[in-house]
Amino acid sequence: MILKGLELDFFRNYVHQELTFSPGVNVIWGENAQGKTNLLEAAAYLSSCRSHRARYDRELLQFGVDHAFLKGEVFSRKRDFTLEARLHRGERRQLFSNGVKLKSAGELGEIFNTILFCPEDLSLIRDGAAERRRFLDDAICQLRPKYALALGEYKRLYEQKTRILRDWEEKPSLLDALDDFNLRMAQVGALLIYYRAHFIKRLSALAPPIQSDFSGGRESLGLRYETVSTVTDPEGEPKTILKELLEHQQSHRRAELDSRLCLSGPHKDDLTVEVDGRSARQFASQGQTRTAALSLKLACRELFREETEEWPVLLLDDVLSELDAKRQSFVLERIDGGQVLITCCEDDRNVPQSGKRFQVKDGRVL
Repeated sequence: MILKGLELDFFRNYVHQELTFSPGVNVIWGENAQGKTNLLEAAAYLSSCRSHRARYDRELLQFGVDHAFLKGEVFSRKRDFTLEARLHRGERRQLFSNGVKLKSAGELGEIFNTILFCPEDLSLIRDGAAERRRFLDDAICQLRPKYALALGEYKRLYEQKTRILRDWEEKPSLLDALDDFNLRMAQVGALLIYYRAHFIKRLSALAPPIQSDFSGGRESLGLRYETVSTVTDPEGEPKTILKELLEHQQSHRRAELDSRLCLSGPHKDDLTVEVDGRSARQFASQGQTRTAALSLKLACRELFREETEEWPVLLLDDVLSELDAKRQSFVLERIDGGQVLITCCEDDRNVPQSGKRFQVKDGRVL
């Protein structure tokens, strides 16, 4: 798939910008804090309605304005699409494909896929479980619209249950709704676990060979899914997982009431990463950590291609500067095929010379 063009109005530091990209490599260069990353963020948003830097859509709007507009011209599934996102401060976003309003953000993933790798991802291995869950969610949401819907509902249920647990002593009547919330959270949570388990299974077949190639055969990578302790087979039928989640909820009911915290559910899941049989988070060197993070993202790219029979658009945000020459060379060789957008602080001649180059300054492409 190809991002043929991008148009922005009042998005981040861009008042108005229109770009046409090469179907191969596109190098976006300029000094720091000029708006390079904002272009990649906009491209990624059109595939998932998620930002790696913002929790709320309102953070994407330019200061002093109440709306922003993004449009991407995309070639995917052997046809052209015009994707639009209209963001309004204080109102729900509106998404369109070829002029037709979309019902959910998950529908974007059926049209356009991106894989973003940024400097923050180099600490994907070392950070807490929340970062690895985010990695899983970002990828699966693009591949499985049902997962995106389930994830959105689970987050809303979690927030509502948290309010019940926080306030139940002052308002005991709130407990009347707790069982209903527990049941629905278990139903939705079972789907999340099922999709995550099958995604990790496929990732486990793709990422280790990349890690091995990256390290010249010296390192082995292992992935393991950690979820609710009562779930015996995360890849099993959701109805079986549901029963096991309800069992876990019941055993933690008193602890949740006492602590006023939601202690049971897949919101505590983790993806354990091991290098040579040892926890990468605890024991991996800086180089091994970077290699493992890159292997996960490149494996995601290959998984997307297997799933859709098209390369997703690869977005590399100032990643090469974080790597030594050997790792730079490996990444550049591995991304052959498909469209790539790369940002860097200088017009880096280490990247392929084919394609297009853009210089960014003060929120404008010169």
